[in-house]
Amino acid sequence: MKLIILDRDGVINHDSPDYIKHPDEWIALPGSLQAIARLHQAGYTIAVASNQSGLARGLFDITALNAIHQKLRKELGQLAGAIDAFFVCPHGPDEQCVCRKPLPGLFEDIAKRYDTELTGVPAIGDSLRDLQASATAGCTPWLVQTGNGPKTLKQGNLPEGTRHASDLANAVDQILAQAA
Repeated sequence: MKLIILDRDGVINHDSPDYIKHPDEWIALPGSLQAIARLHQAGYTIAVASNQSGLARGLFDITALNAIHQKLRKELGQLAGAIDAFFVCPHGPDEQCVCRKPLPGLFEDIAKRYDTELTGVPAIGDSLRDLQASATAGCTPWLVQTGNGPKTLKQGNLPEGTRHASDLANAVDQILAQAA
């Protein structure tokens, strides 16, 4: 199985310090949906692993989150692309859960769902916590320079072996070229 794991906010769509609370606020980053469509067409299973503490904070509910993901799926479908599954941590930062990145719980759930090892699986994120969670789970972390990426790069302390890309499309170009 060819598997790839993506963070959502800042990688696929524009991020907001006020959270993405409604489908109208969800706006794809340039080229991101086309990149996901290329992965899908190349036979990749695509999972999204996303902290969504706005649920715990009461900023939006699961119906709104599902509507946001439905908008993403619809726009992606128009490009002959698909996301196979969304894995979401609904907890706040103080809830001591195991699924909130930087802990690897979401990644472990993905491994269980697909009955696969995550060693070397590309995992693309824009925040240090994305990279830490993916590296702990055995994935190959990729840092994109969209969303929080520039700040994350400047802060340093990236997990060993972190790959770099300007955006999701550039990461996908590199991953598909390696697989060829």
